[in-house]
Amino acid sequence: MEVNPINKEAGREQETRTQRKARATRLSILEAAETLLAEGGRDAVTLEAVATRADVAVQTLYNRVGGLSALLIAVAERALEKNRQYMDAAYASPGGVQDRLYAVAAAYTNFAKEHPHQFRILVEPPNEPEALARIANLIRDQNAKLGVLIRRGIDEAVLDDGLDPELTSAALWAMMNGVMSLMWRTDSLRIDAAQIDAMFGTVTKILTDGIKKREG
Repeated sequence: MEVNPINKEAGREQETRTQRKARATRLSILEAAETLLAEGGRDAVTLEAVATRADVAVQTLYNRVGGLSALLIAVAERALEKNRQYMDAAYASPGGVQDRLYAVAAAYTNFAKEHPHQFRILVEPPNEPEALARIANLIRDQNAKLGVLIRRGIDEAVLDDGLDPELTSAALWAMMNGVMSLMWRTDSLRIDAAQIDAMFGTVTKILTDGIKKREG
């Protein structure tokens, strides 16, 4: 029996709406988990708490994402991908070594300001072996790119030739994390995203000037 073309088209449209709704629900679940993780750490992220925050049933959470382990890994993956987009664009930016160093620092700062929950996940990853491994691999990859840039600066006599590129890239990464982590302090030392902008210029100048090659 031939299918009515109108009914066939309606079926395709209904399927599209269903898929859109499923994606939106999954996104809501992941955003709820990110927020809970940032607010209360790993212990705050339970299936029940995430389901409540996302206003879905626990079974819906299982259907759209999976169990707790799968949820934490999915959250880490989102943070990884977003961070990668910022950093890859910075490393691909035009200019010399110092221009790119500034671009990399700016990209890292912007990521922290614009996606604070995801940034915090990368700095304080969930205690889930697969998520920890993937985040560590991303950090090694990004630090390796920074190390290559530092090595280029040394070869071009722009940066101090006494620097070890690998150690320097790791140190710069750790220093930037320390500054950005002021955003989630709970005491009077806490700074907000607007204050980060004011601090960024000073921090970047200290970091970049500190590794420049000295004249004479």
